[in-house]
Amino acid sequence: MTEQSKQQEMQTSQQEEASVSEEQEIQEDDKASEQEAKSEQELKIEDLEHQVSDLNERLLRVQADYDNFRRRTKQAKEQEAKYRSQTFLEKLLPVVDNFDRAIQTTPETEEAKNLLEGLDIVYRQLHEALNGEGVKQIETVGQPFDPHVHQAVMQVESDEYDSNVVVEELQTGYQLHDRVIRPAMVKVNT
Repeated sequence: MTEQSKQQEMQTSQQEEASVSEEQEIQEDDKASEQEAKSEQELKIEDLEHQVSDLNERLLRVQADYDNFRRRTKQAKEQEAKYRSQTFLEKLLPVVDNFDRAIQTTPETEEAKNLLEGLDIVYRQLHEALNGEGVKQIETVGQPFDPHVHQAVMQVESDEYDSNVVVEELQTGYQLHDRVIRPAMVKVNT
């Protein structure tokens, strides 16, 4: 082979090598571009997944807040229904006290005795109506003093009862369900 053909062959081989190396560079660039595109897509996917997660958490919080609101509203309505008659009963208690005092009197005539029997019947009916509404008298005499339901107005010394026990009831106390409408006024043993 001649030198010229050797040179041509070398040039051809160099051109082929350059061409192969260019193709490799192009392929590497393409791979790098693909990886960049994939990493951008992966970043977008991660971002979207994070947004979905945040929205789900917010939705759960809003649902929980709404459930709590419904529960509180329901409880408030139940409480309102349970104690709706409290103000009326507070106004009615002095009437009940007056009935109680009238029944405790001793009649002197037959006419007064008949009137007292009629008052007693009305008094019992009134107590039945109050019991039907959830009103009950607070137990006092012989019970340990409880400042939540008793109002101590006097202290006395008595051998019949232990210390801090109610000895006498001065005014009847009442409860509406579990709420005290009026505490009982009592004397307490020291």
